Amino acid sequence: MYNLHPGFNISPVPSKTGETVNVRYHGLLASSGADQVYMHTGYGVGSWQGIYDHCMHKAGNEWESSIKIDREGQFNFCFKDSANNWDDNNGLNWSYKIKR
Repeated sequence: MYNLHPGFNISPVPSKTGETVNVRYHGLLASSGADQVYMHTGYGVGSWQGIYDHCMHKAGNEWESSIKIDREGQFNFCFKDSANNWDDNNGLNWSYKIKR
């Protein structure tokens, strides 16, 4: 697992289209007792395209999901819970550059 941020781990670090990444989230929403957490994802710089909310599954004190990276370019993500509370890196979200 790659510890990119104190609130989550991701493995492997996404770098190519077609890869499946595993994300384990243990950030603010998990520690606040959220009853459900979603990983909100999209692609592109500026306005996101291909936006999707991935339902995460409870794994001990964390939330986990596996996501297939299906586009090249910039992969963006943040987290939200069922009450619409967000963990979005203080409005900056997180992103990776994806290559073919």
